Amino acid sequence: MGWTEPGRVLRLNGPRRLLRLGHVLRIGNLELDSPAIQAALSGYSDLPMRRIARRCGAPYALNEVVLDRIVLSRGRKRRRILDVAPHDHPLGGQLLGSEPDELAHAADAMVRAGYDVIDINFGCPVRKVLNRRRGGWLLGDPPTALAIVRAVYDAVGGRRPVTLKMRRGMDDSPESERNFFVILDGALEIGVAAVTVHPRTVRQRYVGPSRWEFLARVRRHAPGAVVLGSGDLFCAEDVVRMMQETGVNGVAIARGCIGNPWIFRDCRALLRGEPLPPPPSVAEQADVIAEHYRHAVELHGEVRGSRIMRKFGIRYAEYHPCRDEVKAAFIRVRNAAQWRAVLDRWYDPGASWPPFRRKLDPSDLVAAGARLRALER
Repeated sequence: MGWTEPGRVLRLNGPRRLLRLGHVLRIGNLELDSPAIQAALSGYSDLPMRRIARRCGAPYALNEVVLDRIVLSRGRKRRRILDVAPHDHPLGGQLLGSEPDELAHAADAMVRAGYDVIDINFGCPVRKVLNRRRGGWLLGDPPTALAIVRAVYDAVGGRRPVTLKMRRGMDDSPESERNFFVILDGALEIGVAAVTVHPRTVRQRYVGPSRWEFLARVRRHAPGAVVLGSGDLFCAEDVVRMMQETGVNGVAIARGCIGNPWIFRDCRALLRGEPLPPPPSVAEQADVIAEHYRHAVELHGEVRGSRIMRKFGIRYAEYHPCRDEVKAAFIRVRNAAQWRAVLDRWYDPGASWPPFRRKLDPSDLVAAGARLRALER
């Protein structure tokens, strides 16, 4: 299990230890040809974003996290969640909830709809989620957390891999750390196929250091498990460094792929021992952004699709040679006509654009821990 190919290694950073290369990340019965996957992103990882991520090299993507009760209710939201496109595979469905039976029934509905993996969220740090005893709150209640894992596994584990998303605990207390490992060990004993660990606490949310050394501890604690790392992955070099420093089997790229689907292409190149590809040209960006926009309009309609794509455009602007001007133009977008005007004005492949230089500092989405690492390079 995990990410292996005997005999191929990549030497990184001089005398530091070797990072073993491989072609396959195994999650249950899935064999993925790259260890860098797209994480579940609330408000972002809908079908259009997943299609673009796959186009740029993501071998596996997760839908936005969904509440179990929405999956079990009637209505448009449920229909959209359970409408799995034939080209959207392999696809993970991440579930959020607090009642074992409800989560189990929701997982069964998602498997019957065509999801390839069921992922249980024990990491969400949003206040309203915690107040309802869901997500990261369950890291402080191992008996309930493991009852949920058992119920979901019993419901679908014979048909699909069940995976887990965790943070390293509620806070930095010894009790919180003990709870993490109680849940981890219990989930692995039940039979989960992989665990994704974000090495910030729930209390930290996205502020402060992401303790990658905790990922290495998890790998040492459970050497036979498939462990994916998450947190502060904003470029392919970060992905390689995390795998090298921690020994994780793979990574789940979250905020770092918003507006930068090319990160998956870059990861494939570096992990094959090839040079980092050049940044996408304005023409390449125009092609990808226009396709993303078309998919969004097809799924959501022109009015809602244009509104949703505004936040993506702001992030795509980070790769434009005229980053600040393009970002401001996307911020001003209010309708489909204005969206097309921005593409025509700022993504004209025939125009003469200044060369793009990769940023050495993370964007304002980057948490403080990643900012410190970037400054230390």
